Amino acid sequence: MHELQQRLLKLAQVKNLGQYTLRELGKMVGEDSAQKIKHHLNQLEKRGLIRVNKQTGIIEKTERGWVTSLLKGARLLAIPILGAANAGPANRLAEANIEGYLRVSSTLLGKVAKHRLFALKVDGPSMNRAEVDMKRIENGDYVIIDSEDRNAKEGDIVLSIIDGMSNIKRFHWDKKNKQIALVSDSTHDFPPIYMHEEDDFMINGKVVQVIKKPRPNRG
Repeated sequence: MHELQQRLLKLAQVKNLGQYTLRELGKMVGEDSAQKIKHHLNQLEKRGLIRVNKQTGIIEKTERGWVTSLLKGARLLAIPILGAANAGPANRLAEANIEGYLRVSSTLLGKVAKHRLFALKVDGPSMNRAEVDMKRIENGDYVIIDSEDRNAKEGDIVLSIIDGMSNIKRFHWDKKNKQIALVSDSTHDFPPIYMHEEDDFMINGKVVQVIKKPRPNRG
């Protein structure tokens, strides 16, 4: 996230940005250009990080949680997107910076809708045969992670953090050899990641849902 956006977002936590001119906001965050302030406010709004109410003049930070839908009676969950997880080799850092919010209907999430959830965009093909709720984990999809459920069991699809790198893999516990295998489930041939039970790694949650990337209907 751009440094100016970080400053504006922090300011939005304590002030209604709509009460100030662009130049006044610029002075607060150390930027002389009103056009740059306008641009970065627009970017924050597009990413769902701030909410702009043009009728009331209120500009405020979007909080994680339930937001109102235009559909009568519908409820959407604003799930923070924490970047991308590589569903292939471990070569992408697991960043903790919120990049935006994914609006997901509670009916897609079922019982876990009230848990502490976050989303990651899948980068890679190594889980493209794995299914969650009959939906495959393919490149470009979003996976929803339940961060409250870190007690991995045999066959679970988990988000692991190894040396600061994030991986989406299937968890296998080889008790006889005292090793954990994080295994791809893919049409490609990816070797597993083998860990000793006492190694320094972390299960950062389980994959509980897949939000599919829209794909053209060619049929």
